[in-house]
Amino acid sequence: MLIVVRHGRTEANRDGRLLGRLDVDLDELGRRQAAALAARIGPVDRVVSSPLRRTLQTADAWGRDVEVDERWIELDYGDLDGVPMRDVEPSTWRSWRGDVTFAPPGGESTADLGRRVRAACDDLVADAVDRDIVVVSHVSPIKAAAGWALGVGDEIAWRMFVAPASATRIATSERGPSLHGFNDVSHLDGVD
Repeated sequence: MLIVVRHGRTEANRDGRLLGRLDVDLDELGRRQAAALAARIGPVDRVVSSPLRRTLQTADAWGRDVEVDERWIELDYGDLDGVPMRDVEPSTWRSWRGDVTFAPPGGESTADLGRRVRAACDDLVADAVDRDIVVVSHVSPIKAAAGWALGVGDEIAWRMFVAPASATRIATSERGPSLHGFNDVSHLDGVD
């Protein structure tokens, strides 16, 4: 089973900022969320993570060696990284949502992110048939992984919501991937 999880909350998440490549720590709630997430999922065979601190801190909750894979890093928001979402121009949102090849100035497109995440998923398929693998990542890569499992394009990204410390489960077999759960946050009851 491939279990793709989002890192716990950060102050930037709390404040409604676009958070791409900025390398920030989990806040206190995020640390509690990471512990609850790891406890809910339990022991796994492998832990893979984006290289950013917030994901590595979440991955540490499993108490085992963490493999870093750059392909699971968040979308590069370029000049918009750290900007409050409410301050992004409406025309920018329209362009972004309407064209998967749109990239914010200095950033990355949803299509480019989708290609790298699908390749990362493809590399884990064989191992995830018989083993449980946790991948600690971010909103956009998790959406891309769900799209990969469903066999749909990158345009689906704007039709999903991924909460902090949520879990998405993708089974793999010789028949291909199958989405078994998306955005599960049941383990966070009482944590927030």
